[in-house]
This record gives sequence, C-alpha cells and structure tokens, in this order.
Amino acid sequence: MTLPQTVIITSVRDEAHNIRSITLDAAAPDAQPGQFIMVWLPGNDEKPMSITSPAPLTFTVARVGPFTTDLHQRKVGDYIGWRGPYGRGFALDQHRPALLVAGGCGVGPIYFLACVAQELGVPTTVALGARSDVVMPLQDAFRELAPSVELVLATDDGSLGHQGFITEVVRQHVVRERGIPPAIYACGPEGMLVTLHRMCVEMDLPGQFSLERYMKCGIGICGQCAVDGLLVCKDGPVFDVAQLDSVADFGRFRHSATGRRIPIR
Repeated sequence: MTLPQTVIITSVRDEAHNIRSITLDAAAPDAQPGQFIMVWLPGNDEKPMSITSPAPLTFTVARVGPFTTDLHQRKVGDYIGWRGPYGRGFALDQHRPALLVAGGCGVGPIYFLACVAQELGVPTTVALGARSDVVMPLQDAFRELAPSVELVLATDDGSLGHQGFITEVVRQHVVRERGIPPAIYACGPEGMLVTLHRMCVEMDLPGQFSLERYMKCGIGICGQCAVDGLLVCKDGPVFDVAQLDSVADFGRFRHSATGRRIPIR
C-alpha cells in the first residue's frame, strides 16, 4: 500500500452550508472522474474523498462527523496527507449526450466529469439536487461551463429551481429528448441512485452510478466496502446498470465501521 504524501492546503472555499472544497499543493494528472483519494489527518483517521479536480488536487466535503469536522477546521498552510487515486471511475460515452446527476456532496465527481465532457465536446446537461438553496454546492462553478454545459436545479423546498426531487427533472429531460437518448451518470444518495437505475432499466438507457460505502484501506484488502461479491474500492465506486441488476444490497444494506450489515435509510 502506498504511504500518504504530506502536503499543504493551498485553498479552502465555502461552497454551501457545511460544505467546503479543499485544494492541496498536489496533482493527480492521471485521475479519472469518479475515482477517489484517501485523505489522512495525522492523529485522527483516514477517509475516502472523491476528486473534484485533479490539478490542482481538490475535493469537496460536507461536515457530517468527527473526521470531517476536523477537516473543516484545517486552514490554508496546514498539512494533511493523501494517497491515490483509487477505484474505477466513469467511462464517458462520446457518442451520446451526457446527463450528469448529483445529489448533495455527490457533486464533486460530477463537476470533474462535466469538465472532461466539455473538453471532449460531448453535449452535456447537469442536474443538481439538494434539500434547499443553502446546501446546493458548486452552482457557480457549473455555470462557468456554460453554454456547452446546461445546468438544471431542483430543491426539496422549492427555494431554487424545480420543487421536488432531481429524479423528476431527469425523467422530464429524458422524455423531452428527441435525438439520441442520453447516457446517465450519477453520484449522490443511494435512494436517488436506485430511482435512476430503475429509470434506466425502464427506458433502456445506459447508466453509471457511483456508490458510497465505508472504507478502511481503499485498495481491496480489508473487504469493509463489500456489496455482495464486489468491492466498492476496486470494482467501483462506479458501477453500470447491468452490474447493479445483480447486487442485492444496492439500496438496501451497507456495512458499519464495525462490519455490521445495517439497512440503508
């Protein structure tokens, strides 16, 4: 296993309430959208973080527990460690329009993918969903990709964009499409991914979905991130529609830090 590289933080940017993007004095030029790095806080722990930008290396993180609270307290000039990138990322189909879907902090790898799609000239729509406008990250960053990348928004409370789930917006977009049907790429809450997976099966659309599971090693040794016979850290975190057809735990169960199998709520 590669040891973490210790580097300084060069930028900390507030993206939304309790969501920040952290940029390191490092680069991962060979990284693919959807891959992740392991971020190490000496004396605390090590956790996986999806890549928002490979150069300079940036990740976007919500404050949800002790590790991320500590991470949010780090400032420019502080040192942290990282290793990677790891996992299997998104494989962009250059012959279809791309419909990129993100919920909450799933926005990081979706932004990375949108930038790649723009560079390749793939017609792209990004659909972002959140509970409200105050927790909708990276809006301005996506708007800067216009006009080659179209942005649509949805919030549960109607404070920004469509009122309702982002999956409703996605279905409307697909139904309106008169050309080649899009491929769907998504990262976010697993309930959202389950709905999008069903939509892909129902409408015969290609789809790729980034799963989140508790990880310890990130390289397939500990088995903590297993879903049925697959390891999220090595076989994923991005899986396609056909793979998830046979994953019984998808949308139903995950493993806790102690390895206990618990329901996904």
